[in-house]
Amino acid sequence: MMRLMAFLLLSILASQATAAGLFARVDRTQLSIDETLELSLESQGGAVFGKPDLQPLDDLFEVFDTRQVNQLSSSNGEARAITRWLITLRPKQTGYVVIPPLQLGDWRSEPITVLVQESLKSSDGDQLAPIFIDASVDQESVYVQAQVILTLRIYHSVSLYDDSTLSPLQMPEALVERLGEPRTYEKTINGIRHGVIEVRYALFPQKSGELTIPAQLFSATTVTGASNSLFGSRSGRSTQVRSPSIPLTVKAKPADYPADAPWLPARSLTLVEAWSPEPEQAQAGESLTRSLLLKAEGLTSTQLPAIGSAQSAELRRYPDQPSLANEVGATGLIGSREQREALIPRRSGTLQLPALEVVWWNTLEDRLERTTLDERTLNVADNPNLVQPTAEQPAAITTPVEQQVLWPWQLSTAFFALSTLVGFGLWSRARRQPAVLRALQPGPTPRSLLDDLRRACQANDSHATRQALDAWARQQPETLADMAARFVPLSDALDGLNGALYSEAGQRWQGDALWQAIQALPPAITPNIEQDQNALPPLYPR
Repeated sequence: MMRLMAFLLLSILASQATAAGLFARVDRTQLSIDETLELSLESQGGAVFGKPDLQPLDDLFEVFDTRQVNQLSSSNGEARAITRWLITLRPKQTGYVVIPPLQLGDWRSEPITVLVQESLKSSDGDQLAPIFIDASVDQESVYVQAQVILTLRIYHSVSLYDDSTLSPLQMPEALVERLGEPRTYEKTINGIRHGVIEVRYALFPQKSGELTIPAQLFSATTVTGASNSLFGSRSGRSTQVRSPSIPLTVKAKPADYPADAPWLPARSLTLVEAWSPEPEQAQAGESLTRSLLLKAEGLTSTQLPAIGSAQSAELRRYPDQPSLANEVGATGLIGSREQREALIPRRSGTLQLPALEVVWWNTLEDRLERTTLDERTLNVADNPNLVQPTAEQPAAITTPVEQQVLWPWQLSTAFFALSTLVGFGLWSRARRQPAVLRALQPGPTPRSLLDDLRRACQANDSHATRQALDAWARQQPETLADMAARFVPLSDALDGLNGALYSEAGQRWQGDALWQAIQALPPAITPNIEQDQNALPPLYPR
């Protein structure tokens, strides 16, 4: 017992420790010896004083720049302060280099391993342009509808303004997806420090044959040293550079691929399932939710096919709409498709769910693969909440004793049904009666409402006229739309009023046309309703 309590106490302390601390991450884990990377140190969970100790980095890295960013974050209704340090590093040696743990007060970050490779240096006689583009693909031959990664690196040894643009990559014969936002870092070439803008694309050729990746145009304004003496601003020079075009060989689908299976060329593919509740808790008539997740590295989510579901006469199925998602990884796109369905066993006992299989082509090993989910057996238990009918129940219902017990319920049901019909009949009759009580209700009279409308029209006030018109129309036996439908001058006047209300010409609206149309409006013909001319004031006073 004491050991269990000690274990629980350590678990609680460990969870609290993970909620606060110093967390480290890098923008990439693979680089050249002459390139830089950005190390991010983030403190969470409490007030921070001072700066992290960067001295352990001196043996393996050169520290170029350190920036501090402070921000507030809200979690569960509580605001907390987050401090982030952004550190630019350049490695001093090649191979696997470990960024050591860094200390901030009582907090300590975790180590991070990066791979540093040798750089490809040009000869001493080569002269590099101030701005140039390097384009490369991860493979020169690819299967149709498979992924190929295009990487564009824009190098500049001069400062650029923030108006630089890269032309959009347009390929009618391929699907193009940009992989995240552009990354920026620095690289030293021939002793000259260059800024690098890296952009990656995932390309999916849609037909086999020869394909050319077109050149991309980069436009920027370089910063010159001259300054404008009048305004004190630096001048710039517009520059455009173009990347090289890249030929690509697109292979057709292999002949030994199954003809009845969808074509799935991927680097890897997984198929997993999840249950809620667990299938061991299955009961007859109770719902089980089964989730099937298909994830493929090197394919988009729209390329993934529907996963075969359980087909059984002993199960009722209620599938949901599939959920599609894409995420960007180090090797490109990772598409996923999740299918959820509710399964309701019709009876207790043993039920079999068939095995599921997805056929795909492994582009790394260039071979056919089959990913399967094994057959699953459901042991469905009896549900105590379900009432099972017996053979004696129909005979018991036909006995005279049961019929006598049901008589009071039948009488009460008939009484309520009759009262409902009577109430509905009274309501229907009341609807057909003329609304003669409207004049007896407290409030403005039709005469006063008509006077308000006249004054608003004569004042050429479009907003006041709209309000007075609506108030007057509510006192009439027909709607304003019906009046406008049978009297064209009123319809034209209403169009003019609406145009003034919803345009900049509202101050120049004239209300004479609307008032004349109201005065000339002929009375509505209502032969089914007997109107008492003496009960209401005259509608159009002379």
